[in-house]
Amino acid sequence: MIVSFLFRALARLPLGWLHALGGWLGWATWWLSPSYRRRLDANLARALGRHDRAVRNAAIAEAGRQALELPWLWLRPSSEVVAKVVRVEGWEVVDAAHAAGAGILFLTPHLGCFEITAQYYASHAPITVLYRPPRKAALQPLMEAGRARGQMRTAPADLSGVRKLVKTLRSHEAVGMLPDQAPARGEGVWAPFFGRPAWTMTLAARLSEVKSVRPILIWAERLPRGAGYVVRTSEPREPIEGSIEERCAAINREIERLILACPAQYLWGYNRYKRPSGVEPPPEDSAC
Repeated sequence: MIVSFLFRALARLPLGWLHALGGWLGWATWWLSPSYRRRLDANLARALGRHDRAVRNAAIAEAGRQALELPWLWLRPSSEVVAKVVRVEGWEVVDAAHAAGAGILFLTPHLGCFEITAQYYASHAPITVLYRPPRKAALQPLMEAGRARGQMRTAPADLSGVRKLVKTLRSHEAVGMLPDQAPARGEGVWAPFFGRPAWTMTLAARLSEVKSVRPILIWAERLPRGAGYVVRTSEPREPIEGSIEERCAAINREIERLILACPAQYLWGYNRYKRPSGVEPPPEDSAC
């Protein structure tokens, strides 16, 4: 009840206020959690090859903004949320996929405002997004309310959900997922991510094998002071082909490219290099 009340109360605030509060939340989390602080700093330094204080400080605040904008994105009317997309770049690749009658596999990293990308596409055509239940059960109905409305549907991260995603793509519709999530045992392979083996989901790679599917990268940059978002779409720079391991590695390289274009808005505190229970460490990095 408390979580639901808090979410609904926050959703009433202007987006600019939430981003301002979120910046403070990001710093509070960084200071109060030594493990989070070490992970964020280490992941960022590994990706950039150096310690960049300006990018790190921005990333700390942006992580808090990402958290506090969720109530607004999930509980405000869809039309109001979509109206916050002030500019779209590269949409011609989406139009080309529609013209070809292809299914679209949208790949969205934990970069910027990944929640708004599916809502924006759903204002044009149906899309089914993969989701995992939140750790806090009280957030489940709120998340479903925000992600399953209008032309936006959800698919659980289990066998039934995978079947739904495949069927959706074969029906020449769109599917969306975050391929930089750390999957469970039996759902991933070790693949390089910023120079270190990361347990990488195979689902995105397998869906890219579905006939006539076009993988498209999409993310939304968060503008300052609640001014809105810029949605950016692009085709992969290299073909996503070959074995599952090769496809996973290619997807990771594409995700790296997007992240390095705006490193301040990636969730560096996410435990991307964790080793799920029962998974053997990679030969190259027994410490994973």
